[in-house]
Amino acid sequence: MDLAITISRIILSAICILAVIASKIKLGNWWIRVFDFPRIQLLSMASIALILFFIPTLEIKTWNMVLLGLVVFSFFFQARKIFPYTFFAKKEVKRFRGKDHDHGIAVLVSNVLTPNRHTEKLIDLVNRHRPNLVLTLETDAWWEKQLKPLEKDYPYQVKIPLDNLYGMHLYSNLPLENTKVHYLVKDDIPSIHSEVVLPSGDRVQIHCVHPEPPSPTESDTSVPRDAELLIVGKNVKNADLPVLVFGDLNDVAWSRTTRLFQKISGLLDPRKGRGFFNTFHARHALLRWPLDHIFHSEHFMLRKIKRLPSISSDHFPIFIHLVLSDGNGQEDQKEKLEQDEKHWTKKTIDEANPNMLTI
Repeated sequence: MDLAITISRIILSAICILAVIASKIKLGNWWIRVFDFPRIQLLSMASIALILFFIPTLEIKTWNMVLLGLVVFSFFFQARKIFPYTFFAKKEVKRFRGKDHDHGIAVLVSNVLTPNRHTEKLIDLVNRHRPNLVLTLETDAWWEKQLKPLEKDYPYQVKIPLDNLYGMHLYSNLPLENTKVHYLVKDDIPSIHSEVVLPSGDRVQIHCVHPEPPSPTESDTSVPRDAELLIVGKNVKNADLPVLVFGDLNDVAWSRTTRLFQKISGLLDPRKGRGFFNTFHARHALLRWPLDHIFHSEHFMLRKIKRLPSISSDHFPIFIHLVLSDGNGQEDQKEKLEQDEKHWTKKTIDEANPNMLTI
């Protein structure tokens, strides 16, 4: 029993320490960047490892104490990364408690998983929550045909059916104007950029994205994903209109890239202080993290945000209802870019060799 505990403690400790080292390495290789995702799980591993150090009793040996110290460091390292998304942290976006139908906008984002055939589950969620915008990801021609019933209530559409897992469909019951489809970094990975006209007459600039993730089956590095997010961030930072950026970013909220995206763009994350809202993986409760995101400019306050029930995809849909308001008061809280962050941003975008830099 003691041997099994010792071996388990050493293995867990090694994984925790390796994850911290990987987080400090500024390389884009998928096998390094993969450690950005499971920080909740890594924090749990560190907790278990710490408990195992005291079962049956803590051995006061130099190597044991050094290992214990490293695990303690890894625990606080991971805790610090995910803390802003816990209920104990300060909320970045204030709650809107009034009634204002003309200035509100509700968005539902769903990565449907192309082989999934349970379209009725998504349609039912749309009918139940009645969002103004519905963004579907991984939708091909078959999905487009199955989602045709939505078109009656959502007369404004942008359809990009693809069979490469990067199809994208946008349905809106509010007018869309100045709509563009761009392939920012790769020729087969689209993004949608448009303006939504609210009932009040106000315009909101929207950007729907689904960059390629770093993985052994898709991209060897995170560079294409990082570059696409950073390009969008640079383009919206001085926007004349209120801004929404949403989609499956294939990145977690606490990663270096997403945090840098927020710094560059000045956009806010309504999840901070409210919870993780883990949308992936819908089928594995112990392996979940937030991959689907909705960021917005300081012009909005939050009425509601919710992770919706499964539609038999590997992602849960996410729903948000925002209201145009000047009540956030975040103008003086924006973080400034450090010199190394500016350098890394330029280097990443240059390395990706994007198709365009201006949206």
